[in-house]
Amino acid sequence: MPTRSPWSPRPAPGPVRLVAVALLLGALAGGAAASRSDGYGHARRQYMRNKVVEMFYHAYDNYMAYAFPHDELKPLTKSFTDSLSELGNLNLQHLPHDYNGSALTLVESLSSLVVLGNFTEFERGISWLSENLIFDVDARVNLFECNIRLLGGLISAHILAKDYNSQLKGGVYQDQLLHLAENLGSRFLPAFETPTGLPYAWINLKHGVMENETTETSTSGCGVDSFYEYLIKAYILFGSDEYWDMFHSAYLAVQKYFRHGPWYHEADIRTGEATHWQLTSLQAFWPGVQTLLGDVAAANLSHREFYNVWQRFGVLPERYLLDYGILHPTEKYYPLRPEFAESTFYLYQATKDPWYLEVGEAIVGSLNYYTKVEGGFASIRDVSTMKLEDHQHSFFLSETCKYLFLLYDDSFLRNKNYIFTTEGHPLPVRSTWHEKFPRSDIPTNWTFVKNDNQPIRASALSSKVCPETIFRQNAGSPWESACHVPDVFPTHRCRADDDCGIESVTCKRRTCSMAGYCGLWLAVY
Repeated sequence: MPTRSPWSPRPAPGPVRLVAVALLLGALAGGAAASRSDGYGHARRQYMRNKVVEMFYHAYDNYMAYAFPHDELKPLTKSFTDSLSELGNLNLQHLPHDYNGSALTLVESLSSLVVLGNFTEFERGISWLSENLIFDVDARVNLFECNIRLLGGLISAHILAKDYNSQLKGGVYQDQLLHLAENLGSRFLPAFETPTGLPYAWINLKHGVMENETTETSTSGCGVDSFYEYLIKAYILFGSDEYWDMFHSAYLAVQKYFRHGPWYHEADIRTGEATHWQLTSLQAFWPGVQTLLGDVAAANLSHREFYNVWQRFGVLPERYLLDYGILHPTEKYYPLRPEFAESTFYLYQATKDPWYLEVGEAIVGSLNYYTKVEGGFASIRDVSTMKLEDHQHSFFLSETCKYLFLLYDDSFLRNKNYIFTTEGHPLPVRSTWHEKFPRSDIPTNWTFVKNDNQPIRASALSSKVCPETIFRQNAGSPWESACHVPDVFPTHRCRADDDCGIESVTCKRRTCSMAGYCGLWLAVY
């Protein structure tokens, strides 16, 4: 097994310089920096921090040894897969014959290297990518996956390189990653040229939208948790109104056609007509969303439901029929997903309850026990048998390890204002960027400050109001959701569905789980 990156000896990680749905963590991290009096213990925290560091480098070093510069590592056979054109492509159609990878896992790892304080390896990655990475390839890729992983990774790493330029030894950073991101982002634009403004789910990096391309798309693929963050950043960073126009069209289309809260919704991009929708929520990111909205009690109960499932299997299956207490009959796999670790991190930041640090220990222990192999970390094909699959997804390094590390060492966030993208890449929040948005296109309820004298406007989310309903503010009373019905008991415990109310944000009916808690369980998560 390799013990270091094949590029050169890697120094031991030193002091760390360190929404999805994006989560603004500046205020939360400030509180975390102020006190460590949570009863967990410094030595125990340091031990767990180091365990996560070991996990990251076990995954990263094996990728660099056996898979780089291809997309992802196959840890069981110590080989590689050029998976970017396969992601989301269940039928493996239109696979290119001459595509040799885009160093996807390296791009995904750049922001994590900064979080871990390894600027030497971060700089080596920038150097290699700037000299070798090209996107003029005849490859059909999933727009959503390529966007959140590759484009998002490049944009985040570019901003981090600018912010931490003094830590780089090879000279002044010359915007190499920005140029790569702009080249890639421009290749996405043809996907947005549709009658509804909803983008195609697939794009050929060389030729644009292919003839007879499928017209089905989904909420995740068309903007709710990915294109907003990147097209806005692209507009700011690249300075082209074309990106804003594409974002604005997609935004309006999503508002028109997709109004189903955390539900996965598929539609035809030509008409916006729904084909099907279901709750998929990628396991456990929903407690993190509830924390974002300020409903910590509900988030804690949701989190405990997911933790019960984790304890039952050792990991979280892709789907679980909560109402029946059984696995989904076909989707029994666990591909090293990060959402449960992410929500655990958010809830610890919000509560400082050391119980979440103990949950983190369980996550780290399970990952090392069930998924760690000599060649990296392997996905689990079936949680009922714990049979492994020969695939280490790039998000294991960009998200799973990052959120677990930040759970025990959040110094990267102190005195800073970051959001984490869908793929776990940090982006700073800067008030000066708001100056660049066309004022006529800024919703009146967005929260932003242009100067100290301008009052802060509360957004619909921060006010916990329903985004689907028109509200009014009565004199002397706070904003409230017209659809909100509270649970019968303030503890959110329940004996039947009738004890549960309606979510104030999604306007969805809450139901009672087998464990006796109200939530957006319905049938499947």
